[in-house]
Amino acid sequence: MRYLLVAIGGGSGALARYVAASAIMTRFGGKFPLGTLVINVTGSFLIGFLMTVLTERFKLDPMWRLLLIVGFLGGYTTFSSLEWETFMAVREGGLWTGALNVVSSVILGYVAVWFGAALAQR
Repeated sequence: MRYLLVAIGGGSGALARYVAASAIMTRFGGKFPLGTLVINVTGSFLIGFLMTVLTERFKLDPMWRLLLIVGFLGGYTTFSSLEWETFMAVREGGLWTGALNVVSSVILGYVAVWFGAALAQR
């Protein structure tokens, strides 16, 4: 059952990531990987919110953590994409684009985790 929950969550998260990132890049385009940034920030918010709800607020069955955190968010977040897109930006001469990508993802991601946890504690 655990493997099935992780697989269902992971597949759903990967599909959500693809749909959201594609829609963002179609709408806004450009050289900056905005789709990946939005996915990483919303994933950070969701992990802050969900972990607080699952482990502190309601102490729900650990199976929810497998489905939502390990599965869905594991498939949804795109840290490896962040690293690749940063590498490519720097390699192609976009040092500032690469630096902005790393700094904004880390700072906005942390802020999103904080807001998610704070909201869940209410």
